[in-house]
Amino acid sequence: MAKKMWAGRFEKATDKDVNDYNSSLRFDCRMYRQDIRGSIAHSAMLASRGIISQKDADDIRTGLLSIEADIESGKLTFDSDAEDIHMFIEEELTNRIGDAGKRLHTGRSRNDQVALDQRLYLIDESKEIVEGLDKLILTLKEMALSNLTTFMPGYTHLQRAQPITYAHYLSAYIEMFRRDKARLEQAASRADISPLGSGALAGTTYDLDREAVASSLNMGGVTLNSLDGVADRDFAIEFVSAISIFMTHLSRMSEEIILYSSQEFKFYELDDAYSTGSSMMPQKKNPDVAELTRGKTGRVYGDLVALLVMMKGLPLTYNKDMQEVQEALFDAIDTIKGVLPSFTGMMSTMTIRKDKMESAALEGFTNATDLADYLVKKGLPFRETHAISGKLVHYCIENNTSLEKLPLETLKEFSPAFEDDVFDAISLKTCVEGRSLIGGPAPETVKRYLESI
Repeated sequence: MAKKMWAGRFEKATDKDVNDYNSSLRFDCRMYRQDIRGSIAHSAMLASRGIISQKDADDIRTGLLSIEADIESGKLTFDSDAEDIHMFIEEELTNRIGDAGKRLHTGRSRNDQVALDQRLYLIDESKEIVEGLDKLILTLKEMALSNLTTFMPGYTHLQRAQPITYAHYLSAYIEMFRRDKARLEQAASRADISPLGSGALAGTTYDLDREAVASSLNMGGVTLNSLDGVADRDFAIEFVSAISIFMTHLSRMSEEIILYSSQEFKFYELDDAYSTGSSMMPQKKNPDVAELTRGKTGRVYGDLVALLVMMKGLPLTYNKDMQEVQEALFDAIDTIKGVLPSFTGMMSTMTIRKDKMESAALEGFTNATDLADYLVKKGLPFRETHAISGKLVHYCIENNTSLEKLPLETLKEFSPAFEDDVFDAISLKTCVEGRSLIGGPAPETVKRYLESI
């Protein structure tokens, strides 16, 4: 077993079981690029301040880049005895370039090093997640523009309520996902400050240039308190919170995909490439992508709760508990990155059953409110027209018909205010087009919204 770099104070080697329990290399090895990037910036700053020689800094840079290249080519594999990615890289660097490698850690602690790596990793991953989210939004936008006049029922309590268009429905999720994008970007921007220079907790007596390191890493600034610099994991909690809200929206949409693709609704026909079958029942076509997305939402919630519970009782500054932050953060990131391509592909390939959607809107009395509004415009008070419309719905149910199919004579039995123009007033087209306020389902309103994003 390799000797620990901090072993000077100890007389005994770490127990093997404790070493395995303590090691984080199996999961933090994914941050090797960020660790190398931070170390190159740190060593360059040390040389600029005369703390180490320029030759040592050059050797460190060359050695670190060779390690990165060897890891990516598979030539260098991670040592299972290493405590973490930071120690692994430093030890490998020292093996390659000698004493210069031992000078890399001057003025730095693993505490501020780990915090930096996590921030850099989060920022890098956020860009890929946002890119996937942009693709999803674009997919929904294109679908919406193709369905500006595709009528469907809007629901409350999962009961048919008022007529809308499929474009209006999709736009609701576009709005949710646009907020998700803003939250992810804002969370990443708050992570974009460098803790290097905080040391273990109280900074260092070396004359470091913290701002220069942050600038070379293209970070927005530096942490302003050394205790907070190493103890803060708000950035991880906030980012996983943003992912959790995003997953909430994906899960709600997934639930509707599951419903709408069922035989009871038949609004959607999922593409074969994004469905699975049954080992026993040959007729089955299962919406596994949507179901898995709904299920994985709970997993991400678990990551968020784990982070919150983990951090809630920790005294300042660093505690070993905080090593667990990484697995929860990584799992949430991995999950959303896995969800996005399949979910977007499922949406872009599904068939929209426009006839079924329109039929559901017509058969569900979704124009009952418009019938009441028609009478209001004829001078009747809304509470009275609401009751008349309700009685007409009851009549239609009893007689297995719909409002727009009732003859004018029957309508007049409920109110003499009804005239021939009522049938145009309660058509799906009129009901939808009349709701042209900002945010409404009128095709022109939705079109203007879609073209503005």
